[in-house]
Amino acid sequence: MWTSERNRNLPLREAAAEIGTVTLGGDPAGVSLGGERRWLTVYGPGGYCWRPTAGDKVLVLKAGAEGESPCVLGTVQGEAELKPGEVMLKGGTCSLRLGQEGLALEGELIVNGRTLYDIVREIVAELLS
Repeated sequence: MWTSERNRNLPLREAAAEIGTVTLGGDPAGVSLGGERRWLTVYGPGGYCWRPTAGDKVLVLKAGAEGESPCVLGTVQGEAELKPGEVMLKGGTCSLRLGQEGLALEGELIVNGRTLYDIVREIVAELLS
């Protein structure tokens, strides 16, 4: 049996997942996978929302029986130097890093729409008056 199937032209199956490059950032996204695919839904872990940016390398899962429902699952991690067990959230020029030595923030801290600088300045002004 197997020798007869060896000569038969079986259809080539597409990979179940591929790495692609985001062409249109956002959600839904456009991704180049040899040809551009548009309107791909973006998924993330529960409670975590993100939007890929044009140029990001992303993992695209081809869901559905025939791979007819591709979706973006995640992006290639940057060059962040993380130690085992550390976590970093990054967006634009800001980041939050939970490291082995503590919590590190890069960027401006905003609390309820107000910068931390303004909150501290108001507290100091009240103390001095």
